[in-house]
Amino acid sequence: MPKQFLRQAPYLRRYARALTGDQGAGDLLVERTMEALLEGRIALPGDLAIRTGLFRALHAIWRAEDGQKSAEASAPADARLQTLSPDVRAVLLLVSMEGFTPSEAAQALGCATDQAIRLFAQAEAELASQLATDVLIIEDEPIIALDLTRLVRDLGHRVAGVAATRDEAVSLARSAAPGLVLADIRLADGSSGMDAAADILESFDIPVIFITAFPEHLLTGDRPEPAFLITKPFREDAVKALIGQALFLHPPQASRERAAV
Repeated sequence: MPKQFLRQAPYLRRYARALTGDQGAGDLLVERTMEALLEGRIALPGDLAIRTGLFRALHAIWRAEDGQKSAEASAPADARLQTLSPDVRAVLLLVSMEGFTPSEAAQALGCATDQAIRLFAQAEAELASQLATDVLIIEDEPIIALDLTRLVRDLGHRVAGVAATRDEAVSLARSAAPGLVLADIRLADGSSGMDAAADILESFDIPVIFITAFPEHLLTGDRPEPAFLITKPFREDAVKALIGQALFLHPPQASRERAAV
């Protein structure tokens, strides 16, 4: 595989996982894209940068295969798809999470720049108005925790609590029953935010967004890894976009504990 493809693979995985809401589906989408390029079924446009061209190729595969599944009203977010199409969410992630300009996002999607700008504005408005929930923040650095708290509230969500350790996070989740978890990977007492999230997911079927300063360790595709990943130091737009995407793709459900009662 060409070196320029390999250099972009982790970022394609991050994006594809967020786009589909699932590590396996996202990694498979990247694999299908690379196979299509290597087999000559898709060609990179000569007038685009390698990165933009690769994302455009990924979208071609996604529209042909995975994107169609979302449009068939089988996804948990079925009702919301009437007002928020896959391309709207794609523009939001490209600009907010991957740092594309609206012009680059338009090139990646194969649309006009002014259309990409309209889609981005629509995504922000729709996600902000439809998805309010209670958010549990697992973060041991007070300043970052305050920053995340402000961001969550700015989006219209409620903060269910802030935990600095695995045990504290699990305890807060049991009492607050959050609808979303934002979790740092490495916590103050040496415990893991991933372990805390795993414990919480034994009782609650909710989306989890992980935050780490070492994203390259979690974007290999070689083992179970997060579907939603934010890099430290994080960009506010990226946090907002992933919160919206995670909630959009995940149906609101009661906790497993309550369902069993």
